[in-house]
Amino acid sequence: MCSEFFDACKKNEIVPTPFLLAVSIAGQSVSLIEQNKLVKRMPCSTSRFGVGQVEESNCTPLGLHRIAEKIGGGAPAGTVFKARQPVGYTSQPEFADAKITTRILWLEGLEPGFNRGGQLDSHARYIYIHGTADQSSIGRPASCGCIHLADTDLIPLFDLLPSGTLVWIHKD
Repeated sequence: MCSEFFDACKKNEIVPTPFLLAVSIAGQSVSLIEQNKLVKRMPCSTSRFGVGQVEESNCTPLGLHRIAEKIGGGAPAGTVFKARQPVGYTSQPEFADAKITTRILWLEGLEPGFNRGGQLDSHARYIYIHGTADQSSIGRPASCGCIHLADTDLIPLFDLLPSGTLVWIHKD
């Protein structure tokens, strides 16, 4: 993972950020790395449709990304988002199975022709790291392309990481 990440940074002339989120598809985990040292590993859910770059595939895209936008700061855990706007809470019966909750870290692909541009563009595909009402699904492939985290992991990450933080999504 590390050599591939650094190779992608070099190829795309991207300077590594102090923090890195490394998403393992095989491990269904997100690792928080600070200054090249593992700080925390958290379970996540990636796509139940596998990995892939193409829009409307519902697959989780691979490669080098960054946090382009942060949405939901200060909202209570369980806040439900539609079109990136708060619309209710998971405690309300009509939102009990909401797909996008609590916080949104909207990703932008940084590799032209792979996860940036055209039908491969992660940002245009609305690929997020976000919460979900079904926290019991975390730890196994369950999303439609995004990366789900438990609220207890997502909120501190959201508060800690600045926009621009690099995200490396890999198969291993």
